[in-house]
Amino acid sequence: MRLPSHAMRRFCAGLVTVCAVVGLPASPAMSAGATTATSDPNTVRIDNFTFAPATLTVPVGTKITWVNRDNEPHTVTSQANPREFASAALDTGDTFVRTFDKPGTYAYYCAIHPHMTGVIVVK
Repeated sequence: MRLPSHAMRRFCAGLVTVCAVVGLPASPAMSAGATTATSDPNTVRIDNFTFAPATLTVPVGTKITWVNRDNEPHTVTSQANPREFASAALDTGDTFVRTFDKPGTYAYYCAIHPHMTGVIVVK
């Protein structure tokens, strides 16, 4: 049976975690992919029905990437009226990217799960 790519990414990320817990080296190919998505300071992870970090402060001109690590779809939707940005529904492993060119405070939420909120502060 062949796993879908998002299931394979989750499986590989799990292997990296297991290797770290038991003290075994993970292969460079597995660990490179697993750390890249989580080590970028301009990445917001969508995981466990939260945006992490919930508040991110960045300089003008910064490109922010949201990556969905949940098994449920989520959106990244501006709370401003009119909306300044809105993603499509992001499935597991999908990303949404936006560059913030103006200073300000940008509140956003998941339109599918409105209790999920976050803020980008651009200085």
